[in-house]
Amino acid sequence: MTHSIWCLQFLPLVAYMAVTKLPPVVLAAVLGACAAEPVLLNSERIQRKFGSYGIDVLASEAGLRRSSLYSLDDGHHVCRTYAVVQFVDQLDERYGAEHAQVLAGNSIGATFKAHGWKLHKQTVHIGTLRLPDGDSTISSLMRIDGGHELALHVYQLLLVRDDQVFDYAMIMETHHPDYLSSEDLHTLYDFDSDSGLPAMQIETLSEQIMGAK
Repeated sequence: MTHSIWCLQFLPLVAYMAVTKLPPVVLAAVLGACAAEPVLLNSERIQRKFGSYGIDVLASEAGLRRSSLYSLDDGHHVCRTYAVVQFVDQLDERYGAEHAQVLAGNSIGATFKAHGWKLHKQTVHIGTLRLPDGDSTISSLMRIDGGHELALHVYQLLLVRDDQVFDYAMIMETHHPDYLSSEDLHTLYDFDSDSGLPAMQIETLSEQIMGAK
């Protein structure tokens, strides 16, 4: 098994060990990345920008969760981030209590942060996702017309504690145009486009996101 956290293989999305014991130099890089990442969680950023935050779990089955991270506008839920989460196959009992809260409908980042975990988003793609011209689940949730180009962020979520790094999930997020653009994502997260995903895998991921019913 390679110890590198920079190379990921999708099968078709992600399949890897639930916990990885990294060499000190690699662990230091992960911890350093955690310290350098934005302090605000996505939930906190939505709350700060729009004045409210909530989460609707839209579907949850067989290790896959679809959710809408929303703010309120005149009492209506407006999706600011549409997220598809693919949990690893082998979850670890050391974060079992936190994972149970996530499955119960709580925010991933807020839950783990509250329990003392450090989180690292290892970005594998930043780009855009074009909504179809007609109605779609995502456009309805975001209360926008079809045809918009939405910022797309794909990353491996790593949990860090006690000198161990746990692979937790691969997450695909697309954002409301009034919330985050692809340029904003490039500012927030370190990403080398030369080491990103091939076009075919990006297309597969986009199809999975748009597969919302």
